[in-house]
Amino acid sequence: MNPLVRLHGDDRALFASDMHLAEHDLATVSAFTAALEQHGADATHLFLLGDLFDLWVGDDHHDAVADALGGCIGRLADGGREVWLMRGNRDFLIDTGTPTFSERHHARLLPDPCLIELFGERVLLAHGDALCIDDLPYQKLRAQMRSQQWQRNFLAQPLTGRLDFARNLRSRSEHEKQGKTEMLMDANEEEVRRVMREAGVTTMIHGHTHRPAHHRDELDGVTLHRWVLPDWDEAAGRGGFLRVDAGGWRFEAP
Repeated sequence: MNPLVRLHGDDRALFASDMHLAEHDLATVSAFTAALEQHGADATHLFLLGDLFDLWVGDDHHDAVADALGGCIGRLADGGREVWLMRGNRDFLIDTGTPTFSERHHARLLPDPCLIELFGERVLLAHGDALCIDDLPYQKLRAQMRSQQWQRNFLAQPLTGRLDFARNLRSRSEHEKQGKTEMLMDANEEEVRRVMREAGVTTMIHGHTHRPAHHRDELDGVTLHRWVLPDWDEAAGRGGFLRVDAGGWRFEAP
């Protein structure tokens, strides 16, 4: 696996994930887009690592929330920033239409997972849900919904039907979470080590778990670094970015 993007010199990267933007929470939509415009102005590369939206049922899904985020990243891209998007578990159907969401807003799609190079270091990027292997029912559903056949059948349905299905699935998921332990919904540490060893990296950046942290672990006498991005919720006061430049790595409040 070769790095898809290489940053060096005066480049400045900004990472975020798990915004879960939705019409029922316009305060978070406003807060995130304002923060992205502000913090993104001092970056050369922006990486949004999945769950941009609370749900996404295809690129024919147009609403005020999609327009708000699309307009924001489009302005940043037109201003000279490279904007890279990754699918999450709630918006894995981004870029399944024509034109794609990324194309409309001058962004580019990253595979999950993928390698980039940050100032000479190979770094693995992921949304993070594939690391939560202890949640077997979720992983089974994930495999089903990521299949090409399932997606073809789903996207062939009318938009209103797709929206109803996604809302019902989201409601069921929230209910089922109440019966799951935190460990079940977190990244499995052995899986993290396996994935990083296989990719040949000592640093990973991901979101999904809503447990922002800089984890350090040891593998074969080498220190592994795993940076977990925060989720965004304006009412709860949550959110933030990871900034990486030649001066180092640091979390940044909105």
